[in-house]
Amino acid sequence: MNILFLCTGNSCRSQIAEGWARQLGNEDITVQSAGIEAHGKNPRAIAIMQEAGIDISQQESTRVTEAMLDAADIVVTVCGHADEHCPVLPPGKHKIHWPLEDPARASGSEAEITPVFRASRDDIRQRVQALLSNLPETSGFSS
Repeated sequence: MNILFLCTGNSCRSQIAEGWARQLGNEDITVQSAGIEAHGKNPRAIAIMQEAGIDISQQESTRVTEAMLDAADIVVTVCGHADEHCPVLPPGKHKIHWPLEDPARASGSEAEITPVFRASRDDIRQRVQALLSNLPETSGFSS
């Protein structure tokens, strides 16, 4: 089973989703994330995942390729822009859309921004856990 998380810039939401899927999934699941563009990794996303004990600092911010789309069984768009601009998927691919707010757009002090990132992280964790729980038995995932 190959899951691709797709976002606009592959800097925050898709990176968090990739980190959770790697942590919560098993060896039978391949996880990738990519963007319509590549904006680099968001340092707050890295820090907030580190709080949860997950290191996403080595993940890359990449642009989606045809090879990624061909390999994916499931494509999860995590923002409206990526959903609207998602390339046409090859036959047999399953697309899911999660309309997630972008925590990187939060403004104010660190004390005001950090809870927005934590809420996003926790929401994404629940969504990834539900996705993995609903994969076919053949995926080998056990909750």
